Amino acid sequence: MALRQNSEKEPSIELFIKAGHDGENIGNCPFCQRLFMVLWLKGVKFTVTTVDMRKKPAELKDLAPGTNPPFLLYNGTLKTDFIKIEEFLEQTLAPPRYPHLSPVNKESFDVGSDIFAKFSAFIKNSPNNAPQEKILLREFRRLDEYLNSPLPEEIDHNSTETITISRRKFLDGDRLTLADCNLLPKLHVIRVAAKKYCDFEIPAEFTGVWRYLENAYEREEFKQTCPADIEIEKAYFGVAKRK
Repeated sequence: MALRQNSEKEPSIELFIKAGHDGENIGNCPFCQRLFMVLWLKGVKFTVTTVDMRKKPAELKDLAPGTNPPFLLYNGTLKTDFIKIEEFLEQTLAPPRYPHLSPVNKESFDVGSDIFAKFSAFIKNSPNNAPQEKILLREFRRLDEYLNSPLPEEIDHNSTETITISRRKFLDGDRLTLADCNLLPKLHVIRVAAKKYCDFEIPAEFTGVWRYLENAYEREEFKQTCPADIEIEKAYFGVAKRK
């Protein structure tokens, strides 16, 4: 591991995320998990505070009035809006001290951009959601095709071997990027909630998606930042129409 330069002081970072139903553990919030993953991947020291939305502490009301998690304190300065926070962290926590997390290929960010909205329509219309299921499956197919298609950097034009199926672990290669921090938390929610309330599972034929998920669940940055399944199930209990 590279040594930190003593001349550069570590920033003071505190991430505030949504608490679970017990008021302490990680709650269901893919945007909170997104920033949690970004900070972990950056390799910077930071603390995490879970916020019980039912009884927001007085000090937090004073710190960020009217603001729901996620939000961030960076060297004492409040940062809100998770997209702006992510952009700030990518620009501020930069090489050589911290890794860049932006994907090389723009499509790695774009490919899963609609999947969560299609899932939301699918679960809200259950049990009469066959049309929405077709649309959701179309998005999964698009994602699967991208994950199974070799990226330009996987193709060695000097090699006699022809790669037809990608072997990469994640959206943009073998390293986790901002694209994964955005998509993986949403896929986790979809996998849990759709199974619980719609008896829907991501089809096994989507081998690229399953390779992606299996590789992701092996990474601490993703696995340890996921809410427990019960948190997701409780969050969607009132969303899915009961039979």
